[in-house]
Amino acid sequence: MSWLNEPPSWSVEDGRLTATTGPETDFWRETFYGFVRDDGHFLYREVHGDFTAQVTLSGDYETLYDQSGLMVRGDRRTWLKTGVEFTDGLPHLSAVLTREHSDWSVVPLPELPGPEGTLTLRVTRHGAALLVQYLRPDGRWQLLRLGHLPLGEVSRVGVMCCSPERGGFTARFTGFSVGDPIERRLHE
Repeated sequence: MSWLNEPPSWSVEDGRLTATTGPETDFWRETFYGFVRDDGHFLYREVHGDFTAQVTLSGDYETLYDQSGLMVRGDRRTWLKTGVEFTDGLPHLSAVLTREHSDWSVVPLPELPGPEGTLTLRVTRHGAALLVQYLRPDGRWQLLRLGHLPLGEVSRVGVMCCSPERGGFTARFTGFSVGDPIERRLHE
């Protein structure tokens, strides 16, 4: 795996990646704020064709827009990031789909559903469709987002973290995997 914008501090121990963000890092393009940011931290591998990527994450979410999650990237103008983002005083499930301009959707999480405040996410690519799901406490996958993202044969897939309002946000990732895509269905 390779870094796009390697963070100032990171380590892997017992299968857990811990990364601490640099100051004022983000992935965002144009919408609402009018700026472009492409300096968040992204550890990725190249993947050919369709896939399902999964990770379990946690973090020290304290400051507005602290975030960690999965990212699928074609180039700096075509990408998806999804995960946990801190806004309005709470962690939220978040998804940003960018096709030249970013959009943003959030769902409040009064507390993270997994053990020790973790969340497990997966993203599946079927052609130009990306399916984003999270694991509920009852063990079922819940649809968060289905979106269109035109990617080439090869995309970059991995974990990301950033902290637009500060530096020093710590994110933790376990169980990252990329494999064959799950079946084409939206509901279990």
